[in-house]
Amino acid sequence: MFTILKKIENLTVTIVGLGVIGAAFAQSFKEMGIKTVYGIDIDEETIKKAEEKKMINKGFLETREPLEKSDFVVITLYPNLMKSFFVNNINYFKENAIITDVVGIKEKIIKDIDPIIEKSGRNIDFIFGHPMAGREKRGIDFADSRVFKDANYIIIKDEKNKKENLELLSEIVKLMGFKKVSFLTAKEHDEIIAFTSQLTHAIAVSLVNSDSEKYDTNRFIGDSYRDLTRIAKINEDLWAELFMGNKKNLLKMIQQFERELDVIKDALNDNDLGTLKEKFIMSTRRREKID
Repeated sequence: MFTILKKIENLTVTIVGLGVIGAAFAQSFKEMGIKTVYGIDIDEETIKKAEEKKMINKGFLETREPLEKSDFVVITLYPNLMKSFFVNNINYFKENAIITDVVGIKEKIIKDIDPIIEKSGRNIDFIFGHPMAGREKRGIDFADSRVFKDANYIIIKDEKNKKENLELLSEIVKLMGFKKVSFLTAKEHDEIIAFTSQLTHAIAVSLVNSDSEKYDTNRFIGDSYRDLTRIAKINEDLWAELFMGNKKNLLKMIQQFERELDVIKDALNDNDLGTLKEKFIMSTRRREKID
């Protein structure tokens, strides 16, 4: 364990994108003792803030210098920017660099990125990952490494990845505070995330937007409405890309949810108290199993 910690501390790391998640990664890396953390962003003010807050040692508008020096790179770009970033920067990555991402969809991204790496002949190891933690707000001002505490992390299983690098990434995310690290295929990832993340956002958005606004809703809500709708305050650019990038799986989960909602609707129409209670008991038992 001591050897791994020493290795992690001596890594040169670059974060690509210093938004709410990228800056939280940078902050977390500095807190765990990594000595050299660089940041890349298109916004000079963001870079300045990251340097002032000591989240990074140095920030860059251009990519070449930090990428050429970095043993470990975390890319926190939106899904639709990933391919062009790799096309433009594939030749800058350091030999044997470990690269990971935080994108909430995987099959599409991997299909875009893998051919670029293979064609380049570069000896780099891209381990696709997904931290199940985030904020409804965007930008470096709202970045906080505490968001990772006790959260879940998914690493994509791929035979191309080196075992020692998978183990290193797993140790890093545990040191960041993530409680459970799971290994899934890209297909498995996109199926379960369509249910646990994308469907829940779709439901929250639909619930808020279904308000007829006949009443001053804010005066009559309790914790149930607040809890269910917290994630309806949503980054429209990012989530539109995530929904469309995983459309097939998300549509399947929406249909699955609609069928279950129809059971409750039919029970109400039929005055079927037994079915309502049965569904309530089932949901209670399932919810009690969740940490």
